[in-house]
Amino acid sequence: MSGVNAKRRGGPPPAPASNPSKRFQAGSRNPQTPQQPLNGVAAEEEMMDEDVFLEETLLRYEEDEEAVLLLRDEAFSSRLSRWRRPALSPSHLSGYESIVFQQLEIDYVIGESHKELLPNSSGPAAILRIFGVTREGHSVCCHVHGFEPYFYISCPVGMGPDDISRFHQTLEGRMRESNRNSNVARFIKRVELVQKKSIMYYQKHSSQPFLKIVVALPTMVASCRGILERGITIDGIGSKNFLTYESNILFALRFMIDCNIVGGNWIEISAGKYKKAIKSMSYCQLELDCLYSELISHAPEGEYSKMAPFRILSFDIECAGRKGLFPEPTHDPVIQIANLVTLQGDDHPFIRNVMTLKSCSPIVGVDVMSFDTEREVLLAWRDFVREIDPDIIIGYNICKFDLPYLIERAEALKIGEFPILGRIRNSRVRVRDTTFSSRQYGVRESKEVKVEGRVQFDLLQAMQRDYKLSSYSLNSVSAHFLGEQKEDVHHSIISDLQNGNAETRRRLAVYCLKDAYLPQRLLDKLMYIYNYVEMARVTGVPISFLLARGQSIKVLSQLLRKAKQKNLVIPNIKGQGSGQETFEGATVLEAKTGFYEKPIATLDFASLYPSIMMAYNLCYCTLVTAEDARRLNLPAESINKTPSGEVFVKSELQKGILPEILEELLAARKRAKADLKEAKDPFEKAVLDGRQLALKISANSVYGFTGATIGQLPCLEISSSVTSYGRQMIEHTKKLVEEKFTISGGYDRNAEVVYGDTDSVMVQFGEPTVEAAMKLGREAAEYISGTFIKPIRLEFEKVYYPYLLISKKRYAGLYWTKPDTFDKMDTKGIETVRRDNCLLVKNLVNECLHKILIDRDVPGAVQYVKNTISDLLMNRVDLSLLVITKGLTKTGDDYAVKAAHVELAERMRKRDAATAPNVGDRVPYVIIKAAKGAKAYEKSEDPIYVLENNIPIDPQYYLENQMSKPLLRIFEPILKNASKELLHGSHTRAVSISTPSNSGIMKFAKKQLSCLGCKAVIGNAEQTLCSHCKGREAEIYCKMVANVSELEMLFGRLWTQCQECQGSLHQDVLCTSRDCPIFYRRKKAQKDMAEAKMQLDRWNF
Repeated sequence: MSGVNAKRRGGPPPAPASNPSKRFQAGSRNPQTPQQPLNGVAAEEEMMDEDVFLEETLLRYEEDEEAVLLLRDEAFSSRLSRWRRPALSPSHLSGYESIVFQQLEIDYVIGESHKELLPNSSGPAAILRIFGVTREGHSVCCHVHGFEPYFYISCPVGMGPDDISRFHQTLEGRMRESNRNSNVARFIKRVELVQKKSIMYYQKHSSQPFLKIVVALPTMVASCRGILERGITIDGIGSKNFLTYESNILFALRFMIDCNIVGGNWIEISAGKYKKAIKSMSYCQLELDCLYSELISHAPEGEYSKMAPFRILSFDIECAGRKGLFPEPTHDPVIQIANLVTLQGDDHPFIRNVMTLKSCSPIVGVDVMSFDTEREVLLAWRDFVREIDPDIIIGYNICKFDLPYLIERAEALKIGEFPILGRIRNSRVRVRDTTFSSRQYGVRESKEVKVEGRVQFDLLQAMQRDYKLSSYSLNSVSAHFLGEQKEDVHHSIISDLQNGNAETRRRLAVYCLKDAYLPQRLLDKLMYIYNYVEMARVTGVPISFLLARGQSIKVLSQLLRKAKQKNLVIPNIKGQGSGQETFEGATVLEAKTGFYEKPIATLDFASLYPSIMMAYNLCYCTLVTAEDARRLNLPAESINKTPSGEVFVKSELQKGILPEILEELLAARKRAKADLKEAKDPFEKAVLDGRQLALKISANSVYGFTGATIGQLPCLEISSSVTSYGRQMIEHTKKLVEEKFTISGGYDRNAEVVYGDTDSVMVQFGEPTVEAAMKLGREAAEYISGTFIKPIRLEFEKVYYPYLLISKKRYAGLYWTKPDTFDKMDTKGIETVRRDNCLLVKNLVNECLHKILIDRDVPGAVQYVKNTISDLLMNRVDLSLLVITKGLTKTGDDYAVKAAHVELAERMRKRDAATAPNVGDRVPYVIIKAAKGAKAYEKSEDPIYVLENNIPIDPQYYLENQMSKPLLRIFEPILKNASKELLHGSHTRAVSISTPSNSGIMKFAKKQLSCLGCKAVIGNAEQTLCSHCKGREAEIYCKMVANVSELEMLFGRLWTQCQECQGSLHQDVLCTSRDCPIFYRRKKAQKDMAEAKMQLDRWNF
């Protein structure tokens, strides 16, 4: 799927061929309801309960006995056989050796208890499924039995064995009342008395009694929790409301924690400890059953840190829609599907194919498979997916568009057997709408398509989560990370290509293949598989959680693991408030704005917030309430009273869990970085780099977890204490620097702190050279670090020289880590890549910073600004630099206020519905001249329409609303009167206005011929020059010929660039990528060339 927006395809659907050469020979069948995996909801901040609807509608391990539909075409079948996984060895088939595999996905289903493994159990039970791959590349499905869902409550004082029995009976009765339609024999399987300790607050006693409540099915945890929290009456004890513990942990995660399994690690099942499946439930090569207690989980170290040869399928679809309408699966056909399959660690795909509706000319290095009907295309793709058996499915926007479209299209065509795309036999994929909610990422609506046993990795979702970019179209993202763009074919042209011939469909196939290839390139370039597997290993969550959920689940997983080791339980605490509550944040010292032409040393705290939590032992289990502080009478030397007034015990009394987690994460990161320096193997280096990055992110996420007021375990006492310590340290650092580094202290100059951010302080020592500033920076860092409690440490890393300090959170400078040359130009908070800024502003700001910081030429920067403003007012700026783009996220009626891009989309729809933007598209526009007082939304216009009709832009709008603020932010610290100097003066007085050719009153104007020399009006249509210019005929003609030649060369150069981008130097350019500035330059050059040739044609020799 190319770009953020779903594809729009124009044109009628192609009719099926009357004489098919390839066709499915298949009868119909009645599919049964499939089993579905249960991984809970996708929203980050919702309660993590199991999906009741899915669990109630599961098929319980029943298999459809009917034959699987297969292509009867021998050539296609032959290809499928070549692409299958390597065959199992005789030793694997015998079942007498250990099975070792890297797991990728864990879920569960409801099924009957395994009679051999659990002879004393009966009735429905939760059966976990672990999917993975062996070192040899064999796919594995392991059914794990015997693990039961449970949670805890605090045992009431004085509750004896008889009371526990009565409580069990009462709770069973209440559960039966709440679940009348369930066929479960016993809801509460056991109630056990155990000794545990709550993680919340410091407690002197070692443990206290808790009740462990074991239920029959995972969804019953939430039901039982509700009954206990609302209150239950127990004979002999009375009515009581219970606080529950660990009752909101997803069943798969609970299993992983208890079995010490982390995401993406290697699992071993010893020979003789598993049963080979008699009746195969999956399409995996190795399918087995075992008890959860027989699993051996290997820590991801040494040999077990390596990666299995996962099969990665990258695909893209093309659809043909109706004119002017967004494609709908109920009406519009899928015409092509491109596929690339790569083994993890390989540089190139070993399968490249494209499936097309109707014939397609050959493509070098690609298997082209043509079919006569859309049904054949869809079923061929289903068989292809099943036979190659990918572990990971990737693409761009596949979760929101490609996969849902395929499923819904097959449903519209009544191809009931198509959605069997997962690894479970006859289990059909379903689509449902989901909402992802996270404090960091906000609220996003998407679709969930669960393909059982296969990880879906949508590169669009990953980009939106991990990078802040001006545009998330595939074209823009590829240009940013890969340094290349792709041909972007307009939807209306796609229908023409499909309805043409084999050659035109070949062109469409190449385009489709590129859209499948770029996501694979991005995956490799950004090392996503390595990074995400290592993040799953570090945090302990399944890989699928990393895309489907936010940050808090990763911290909760680590907290649960450490709590289990310490015999602690975590209460189910509802969020504290609405999520809008705030506390005083980190200190930002007042910025002494200016342009500093002497080096500025920067002192940075190493992992400030994690270090504070470790140094002061800040944790849930070390927090002391005001009441407990009085009651326990703790000695002053045993506690830390934070600047925000909270009290925590020191580690001598009790070591906190959060500090332990952080110490282990940072120590592991230190080891990973040391190993990375020693590593020679590129794959090992990639794994280690991914691990150290995951460890760093995980450590920094712990503080945010405690401050998430609607999160899993909020504790504002911890988060406010951390920031209060941070403020204190920044102010302490400023004080020490300015007290020690003075003339009276023996130094050449007095040091001055010019700015301080959350975890860094910028110091001007007054030294003229970078080397001298570095020396003092190191001395200051070492001196001040000695005044802090370990492991809090101030580090010197860099010098800025020169340094432009604009305001808080906004600065720019040359970044030096060694005295001989600078590393880069570093900027923060300067808006050069905002979506609502045009390219002219980005280029202008970057060039000004280059002149000021690198060239040290402030007058040159001022003159450059004046020249640019003059060019803008004189209409000498290329239109591509003035284009603004904004996303059309909803229909015009749904916007509360009128917006420029929304109103333009409506106007374009009235002109031509086929080419108008749809919801989900990004709308490019420019601001044109209009009547005085017109609103900005009334002045927005399509850039192509502006080009074709010579509509004048509004330079004053760009000057006042786009350029002035960024320019003044940069120049005000440098110039005394920046506004007067830059925005007023002789360079702003000359203005050129284009005459519109076909809009407004010009529609009614009568055109008259003018002299080609002086533009004077000529009465005679046969004349080219007036009497005054007649004597300069040769000179004027030569100038015009030269102009046409120059425009032809410019257009040819741009045309060739576009041909190279599309991968063909002998085909027409069809690309209409409005993210690309070359597109507008090419269109303008084409128009200018055509007009110049028309003028030249007036010469009549």
